[in-house]
Amino acid sequence: MIERSENPEFVNAFLDYSITILNKSPRSISEYNYDLNMFFKFMKMHFKLTNETDMKNISIKDFPVEILKKITLDDIHSFIYYMAINNNSKAATRARKISTIRIFFNYLSLKTNLITINPAQNLETPKQDKRLPKYLTLEESKKLLNITENEDSKYKERDFAIITLFLNCRNAIIRINWY
Repeated sequence: MIERSENPEFVNAFLDYSITILNKSPRSISEYNYDLNMFFKFMKMHFKLTNETDMKNISIKDFPVEILKKITLDDIHSFIYYMAINNNSKAATRARKISTIRIFFNYLSLKTNLITINPAQNLETPKQDKRLPKYLTLEESKKLLNITENEDSKYKERDFAIITLFLNCRNAIIRINWY
């Protein structure tokens, strides 16, 4: 977990806004903090504000507001490219980071007026891979049904009926997709 004491004040102000006004969960705040920390570490390397090449050793506490105002859409694209190539980030991970960056720059431009031009305004989310659903095999389906038959509960008939319904709905979906 990244400590707030390691952040520049404008990042902590954004996190406070996200908690109090946007009513984001502690997990979302933690993810925002992580994403922005990584983003500003990259920006320090990108703008040559550090000689350090290992992101773990870069501090963002002193990130200059003047540089924040100079960040462009191309700079953000460089960060996303870095994530894809150097970190082997999947599209879903990059999409989450893009969402954080978009919300953050909206906050800076619309709520605090710290920047006049929002560089993330036209930032697009990467196309995500479609994942095929995973189905139970016939043997796994039978095993699941047998568990409900063997349980010693007054709800075993109900549980059997629910599982049978779910298994048959899955089969109906397979048939629909097949035609």
